[in-house]
Amino acid sequence: MKRTLLKASVICMMLGGWMISSVGFAQSDPTGKKRITSSYAITNATVFTEPGKAGVKSTILIQDGVIAGVGTNLSIPKEAKLIAGDSLFIYPGFIDGASSAGITKPKDPERPENFVSSNPPDEIAGITPWRSAVDQFAMDSKVEDLRKSGFTVLQIVPEGGMIAGKAAIVVLGHETSSNLIKENTALAASFRGSRGMYPGTAAGVMAKFRDVYKNAELTKINSDKYSSVSGVKRPAIDDTFLGMKEVISKSTPVMFSASSELEIRRALKLQKELGFNLILTDLENYEGVIPEMKSAGVKILIKAEVPEDKAIKAQKEDASEDVKAQYARVKESFDKAIAQAGKLEVAGIPFSFTTVGVKSGDIGKSLKTMIDNGLSETAALAALTTNPAAMMGLSRELGTIEKGKMANLVLTTDTLFKEDSQIKHVIADGYLFDYEIKAKKKAAEAGNETKGIKIAGNWDYITESPAGSGAGVVSIKKEGNDYVGTITYDDPAGSGKATAPIKDVKLDGSSLSFAFDVNAEGMAIVVEISGTVNGVSLDGTMSVGQFGSFPFEATLTPSLTAKL
Repeated sequence: MKRTLLKASVICMMLGGWMISSVGFAQSDPTGKKRITSSYAITNATVFTEPGKAGVKSTILIQDGVIAGVGTNLSIPKEAKLIAGDSLFIYPGFIDGASSAGITKPKDPERPENFVSSNPPDEIAGITPWRSAVDQFAMDSKVEDLRKSGFTVLQIVPEGGMIAGKAAIVVLGHETSSNLIKENTALAASFRGSRGMYPGTAAGVMAKFRDVYKNAELTKINSDKYSSVSGVKRPAIDDTFLGMKEVISKSTPVMFSASSELEIRRALKLQKELGFNLILTDLENYEGVIPEMKSAGVKILIKAEVPEDKAIKAQKEDASEDVKAQYARVKESFDKAIAQAGKLEVAGIPFSFTTVGVKSGDIGKSLKTMIDNGLSETAALAALTTNPAAMMGLSRELGTIEKGKMANLVLTTDTLFKEDSQIKHVIADGYLFDYEIKAKKKAAEAGNETKGIKIAGNWDYITESPAGSGAGVVSIKKEGNDYVGTITYDDPAGSGKATAPIKDVKLDGSSLSFAFDVNAEGMAIVVEISGTVNGVSLDGTMSVGQFGSFPFEATLTPSLTAKL
């Protein structure tokens, strides 16, 4: 069996003259702030190319932000950065169907001196269809939190009033890159009235929306007539008409925020009456209108969250009968809410997710709750990938893992919806982002050694990398409740083998990690090893400072006494 853990001579070359001479070898940047190389190869990972397909051991080659190949016999360029995928599971990057992350609300305009509350100017009344979310967007911590949760593409929606403006689609790559994929993808609308002026109520918003839409239609008719018939009075063209023009021509849909069944019915009524293309978003309570939504054929975005169960947990055993009856109604309402997504699937309605108003840290838990209450894992993954890609008209570029598509991937430590699965890497637009993973379980007593997993002994290792081949030994032994040991490697000074103590040895389940320090020409470099123990073999990754990560394997010789 081939045994690769750590190539000692690679360290020598990297930490010695090779590093100092700044040879253009593939390097990694855990923050994703820069892409030193445009070529990556994730080797021997379990790849789920699309919802409903089983995972298959494959290598994925990425070049210049595009998937250059998926398979088992790929020709990997020498300059490609290698990422060991033996213990990783790869999925298409998630797509957020509607997001407010990174969006700032524009300042409210000042009211004119002759302001009339019953007939305010459009901008003051919250009617700004000409605005673009692009002008309100910036990569901030909320965007980074969504990326950490697996999202690689967002459809950003502008902040504002009843007609806030146009949405846009962005990829979460480098913050200074051109991350815009598509502009003017939907008109963001809501039943949010204006305070202290018309329209101040939901009924007023519906009336005003009809008025704006009909006026835009009339202006288009007059404009078309003016351009083709002489002697016709020139129509007044304003910003509102220009912003609504693509909506009335049905090339841009209206994305109506409608969280309740009542608001959904109102939006469906407007759509039926006026004929625009409709996307319903921010859905929270919708079970009672599933048949109507299916009949209308509208696109649907449900919130990627479920209600909290605090009220359920707070119920007391010794409550009165009246209180218990109230408890029962709360429990029934809660059970219906968390089962709604599954009922959409049963009804054959494809849907996507929106994260507007959702805490990114709660998304994974919410999806698992939906799955535990009727939603299939296939439908959940489709709602994160292929469904929003189709809704946005970007199925050619996004949603699946295929040659020629954007390099947007999520790399996890286990199958996606498993309880202990964590996101270790996200690749967006070809940029690699690394994330720390937490211990899955509390380590067992007796030296943090999991039952059945043995690591004490000598690990023989070699490695293959663009710099060549080499070999060495990692020796590990238990000392009290901890592990200690040493590693041999080629001395960067060129004086044969060097030995360093290993530190931070952790065994969590079958996951082993440790680190050691190397001094190269006065530079202190921390080398980190992490991998999965399977019997007497160890498969994982070696990370060498800013020089990137390399795949490794090793073999344990437990019958030998660790040399310390």
